[in-house]
Amino acid sequence: MTTEPLNWGARCFVVIKVLLAEDMHMVRGALVALLNMESDIEVVAQVAAGDQILPTAKAVQPDVAVIDIDLPGKDGLTAAVEIHESLPGCHTLILTSLGRPGTVRRALDAKVNGFLLKDAPSDKLANAVRSVAIGRRVIDSELALAAWETDDCPLTTREIEILRVTARGRTVADIAAELFLSPGTVRNYLAAIVTKLNARNRVHAIRIATDAEWL
Repeated sequence: MTTEPLNWGARCFVVIKVLLAEDMHMVRGALVALLNMESDIEVVAQVAAGDQILPTAKAVQPDVAVIDIDLPGKDGLTAAVEIHESLPGCHTLILTSLGRPGTVRRALDAKVNGFLLKDAPSDKLANAVRSVAIGRRVIDSELALAAWETDDCPLTTREIEILRVTARGRTVADIAAELFLSPGTVRNYLAAIVTKLNARNRVHAIRIATDAEWL
């Protein structure tokens, strides 16, 4: 028996499975409702913390993970990198309320498939999901241009994550517990961060990274 390939009309009815990660309950509910209104998109899972993203993605095997960049437990870009490494068939779309060039540059460096502002029109969000689902990149052109004009960040994604948590006033022990690292490893990361940024101390490193919009 010969199996005929699907035509374009048949493909149009394929439903895109989405995992949504957003810690604010009302925002998450609104995004779920907006996406589920689309006949070809279905939110199959939703989480409120970054460290829940990868385990959930492995369980539900989404086509697209729509991820808020600022999440408790683990930031969105770190989670996106983990998805790319563990689930290459799942594409990532990062949402943020701040369109700072430094943030966009970090997203580009993390090789996310899309980067979109939360206040974008609902149809733009749905179309972005469709585009990244087939491997296209969706990033605001003006923000992308501004991102390339900023200085390169010398820090790795993990170092930025640790510095961001440090900026919240957490102790080394707190950071280690939150990121599942040993205190010694955290201290090593912090020492490397201070050295890379040519900073006087951790506080100065936070100021440098904040001013450069790397956090």
